[in-house]
Amino acid sequence: MARFWVCLAGAGFFLGFLVLHSRLCISPVLRKFAFKISWRTKEFPYRLDVGWPKHSEYFTGATFCVAIDSLSGLVYIAQRGDNIPKVLVFTEDGYFLRSWNYTVDTPHGIFAASTLHEQSVWITDVGSDFMMLWLHGERGTGPAKFNIPHSVTLDSSGRVWVADRGNKRIQVFDKDTGEWLGAWDNCFTEEGPSSVRFTPDGKYAIVAQLNLSRLLLAAAPPVGSIGNCSVISTIQLADQVLPHLLDVSGKTGAIYVAEIGAKQVQKYVPMNSYFPSFGS
Repeated sequence: MARFWVCLAGAGFFLGFLVLHSRLCISPVLRKFAFKISWRTKEFPYRLDVGWPKHSEYFTGATFCVAIDSLSGLVYIAQRGDNIPKVLVFTEDGYFLRSWNYTVDTPHGIFAASTLHEQSVWITDVGSDFMMLWLHGERGTGPAKFNIPHSVTLDSSGRVWVADRGNKRIQVFDKDTGEWLGAWDNCFTEEGPSSVRFTPDGKYAIVAQLNLSRLLLAAAPPVGSIGNCSVISTIQLADQVLPHLLDVSGKTGAIYVAEIGAKQVQKYVPMNSYFPSFGS
């Protein structure tokens, strides 16, 4: 026992000596270690909400898409499979409300929008007949051309962001004139973006990469400039989770991710220390 306390005291003395030495001599070893600790604490500004949803057994198919109706506090999820409900409705807190299995065949994307007078849910259904209403661009690799355009969203400046997955880039357009404003491609050398959304404060873009099972948090560009993609942090999901499409709550900033491989939707909530203007 005496030997144990001697060893413990010696270890404490040695650690104290290293700390004192680092302060006086700026030890490169400890400085590098401290930098890594500081950098890693800034790497994950979101945390997984392990309690969402309250009952995951309602996920019975491949979850392809999710949409948040922030005005009503509802989460719409569309899934594929035989003889299962194609659309599930939860509260943002994770309570299951209802489902339906009509008018939808093979859902791919979903969008929810409400006013004070009505609720609207829009679903792209690749298994049903459809009519082309308007078209911008064509298949190709040049500006304003696409290869598997996979997700579309608007930023607070009225710019249209298109996840051009096959071309490994995000293209940006003016929402009124359709003018091509630029593209982000430097962040997607390994895998193209499958989905893009913005945080409620408009400062960050959340991007999903399907086959890498990864989420990127990138700095949104200022008005009048697209520039290059600048990744602030990443969230690496488990292998074969396959995040397909995602949406962000306009009230809390929480990210909801529809995962094809995991057959579930997961919720990530922002850390208040990083996003003081919104938080769950």
